[in-house]
Amino acid sequence: MSVCYDKLWKMLIDKRMNKTDLKDKAGISFNVLAKMGKGESVSLESLHKICRTLKCDIGDIIEFSDEKIDIM
Repeated sequence: MSVCYDKLWKMLIDKRMNKTDLKDKAGISFNVLAKMGKGESVSLESLHKICRTLKCDIGDIIEFSDEKIDIM
């Protein structure tokens, strides 16, 4: 199973935010963003902080897939 954060990246574009803005406002580390950029799993606590910051539900920012996504 792989994790896809495409919904989150789209939401950031819609809200005119960049990843650094999200990191600062949500109180997450650069390492969390780096893992998300690679499609890796992150802690539920980090996802909760992001959801609180963006005022959304977890399903609005993340999807799970049975297929592994290769990221170059």
